[in-house]
Amino acid sequence: MKTEITELLGIENPIIQGGMAWVAEYHLAAAVSKAGGFGIIGAASAPPEAVREQIHKVRELTDKPFGVNVMLMSPNAAEVAKVAAEEKVAAVTTGAGNPGAYMAMWQEAGIKVIPVVASVAMARMMEKAGADAVVAEGTESGGHIGSATTMTLVPQVADAVKIPVVAAGGIGDGRGFAAAMMLGAKAVQMGTRFIVAKESIVHANYKERVIKAKDIDSEVTGRSTGHPIRVLRNKMTREYLRMEAEGAGLEELEMLTLGSLRKAVMEGDVVNGSLMAGQIAGLVKKEQTCREIIEEIMAEAEAMLSADMVRG
Repeated sequence: MKTEITELLGIENPIIQGGMAWVAEYHLAAAVSKAGGFGIIGAASAPPEAVREQIHKVRELTDKPFGVNVMLMSPNAAEVAKVAAEEKVAAVTTGAGNPGAYMAMWQEAGIKVIPVVASVAMARMMEKAGADAVVAEGTESGGHIGSATTMTLVPQVADAVKIPVVAAGGIGDGRGFAAAMMLGAKAVQMGTRFIVAKESIVHANYKERVIKAKDIDSEVTGRSTGHPIRVLRNKMTREYLRMEAEGAGLEELEMLTLGSLRKAVMEGDVVNGSLMAGQIAGLVKKEQTCREIIEEIMAEAEAMLSADMVRG
């Protein structure tokens, strides 16, 4: 399927893998890119040389285009931004801030810049700053979230900007992909579905929790701090929400979650770990290769979009 995003990134299918901290490392990024999507290394708070090593490892596995997600709140953001420019990755996605300070450097290196936005105002700001596209991410997504839903955010962003829009949040199958296209998106970004990919290094316990998740198993912690995060409920989230309700401060709450995502991803601690996942987790039912995931989604979406065109 050809869209403005497949042309922009030089990929076969308009599916971008989310830049999930600890999850989106070189095995997953390379597998998604090899399967015709766009793989992304999630830099999170990693030191710059660790990110450079991840980039080199992806290149050992594939010659397909891939990118890096730069978390702008990271203390290493400036150095990681520079590494991305030096390594000339195909694209950079950004979250948790405004990437304006790095935009010129990336563009001089020939890198496409695709910020993640949670509002029309931010999308317009990013277009004005020179972004090549934006990811409009709805509150259904896992991890750090905004407040607008994908259904409401994507069409409003698509109407507000001339650059291509990527839809994210609550998309996990061909139906979600087709819906995103109808809302004006030119591609989708998915995270939760790729957590359970066979190439994902995520611990089996975490994958099992995603696969067994029901529609009501997701909840949001951190609303009182101004940094809401969507996760699957467990002992840690119950304790966090109790402390929030009792008025605990940011420092006390952060102590509870310190290292909790690493515990979940690497150690399989599904009791006290942070099981970041979107509301679509209830739709994810099996572990598949990245190629199987992408091919299944594209086949289902193309059939639905073709049927709609025939009816039209």
